[in-house]
Amino acid sequence: MMKYFESAEQALSCVESGQTIMVGGFGLVGGPLTLIDELVEYDVNDLTIISNNLGEKGEGLGKLLEYNKIKKAIGSYFTGNKDVGEALLQGKIEVQLLPQGTLAEAIRAGGAGIGGFYTKTSVGTALAEGKETKVIDGEEYVFEKALKADVAIIRAHKADKLGNLIYYKTARNFNPLMATAAKVVIAEVDEIVEVGDLGSDEIVTPHLFVDRIIIAEKILTREGVKVR
Repeated sequence: MMKYFESAEQALSCVESGQTIMVGGFGLVGGPLTLIDELVEYDVNDLTIISNNLGEKGEGLGKLLEYNKIKKAIGSYFTGNKDVGEALLQGKIEVQLLPQGTLAEAIRAGGAGIGGFYTKTSVGTALAEGKETKVIDGEEYVFEKALKADVAIIRAHKADKLGNLIYYKTARNFNPLMATAAKVVIAEVDEIVEVGDLGSDEIVTPHLFVDRIIIAEKILTREGVKVR
């Protein structure tokens, strides 16, 4: 199992200051909480984080924000963590806001080798300021660049020993898209099974996209984040 790493620390050894990191999850759901917590301890900073949001106050990516490791955040929903607004007003971070569907499509385009795309979403709003526009069939569109990253850290339910991944319900969210759009993909999972134990119709992320795997030590429950 060349892709299996015994610890998050080992798996994150490829992360460097100044890199762009994609982080799966919607709120804390489907977030790679073990990898995020270890990243807090890493001697890296000036990170650009591409994620739907920056976790919650003191949880998930909220911890990374507290430790001043984030230079820029690209995402859709930052109001769930009031620390983001405060950091922005204080000039500690830069924020690039994208509509959620645009964010997802920009990541998908990055993984598919597409440079960008035109969308009607945000036309005529502040989010379109400074962006190229084009009239197609009589309607105005805004050009959005594709998003790619140096590293993606994602959360899946199971992996087999090759690195094929399946996801649990809504934890699927942004994770499969991000697995296609980064140079190095690190997945934390609940369980690693033998090759052949996952049905071919179950597999969402093929192993060719996955570089490193760890077992998740932290899980999200109804009561909050818990250590196994």
